[in-house]
Amino acid sequence: MIVIRLAKIAVIAALAAFALIVAYDNVFDYNSNYQFVRHVLSMDTIFPDSVLRSRAIDNETMWRAAYALIIATEASTGLLLALGAVILLGRLRATAKIFNHAKLWAVAGLTLGFCLWFFGFIVIGGEYFAMWQSKLWNGQDGAFRIAGTMLAALVFISLPDGELA
Repeated sequence: MIVIRLAKIAVIAALAAFALIVAYDNVFDYNSNYQFVRHVLSMDTIFPDSVLRSRAIDNETMWRAAYALIIATEASTGLLLALGAVILLGRLRATAKIFNHAKLWAVAGLTLGFCLWFFGFIVIGGEYFAMWQSKLWNGQDGAFRIAGTMLAALVFISLPDGELA
């Protein structure tokens, strides 16, 4: 069904716009989320008696490098998804085999996005740097919503499309 193909393209395009806007915002309003990264990595707002504090990174160069990596990953996610949406739109009326094969870039973008928001923010930030202990700098709920959305989209996009009627 063409409507299913269009739905998949719309989902990919919407997530591309999201990731690109997040990357843009982090570049042009650099300090807002830089403070988030700095506080999470320095672990300065976790429980005062936490033994996990030994993992803290108190180096500005490392904070900036981590933030740059986050921004680059957000931008890469957005670009891969945008490319995926454009390629899928170009293959909209193609055979099922060609359309299904064209999902490669979208799948790559969704996987990269899932890895950033789940592994980067929930696993590394949330657990390794104990972000969950901070009342001020805990982004796990937002990261979980984004990772969940990326994963749901990945499942939806990966469903094989049949031939058009």
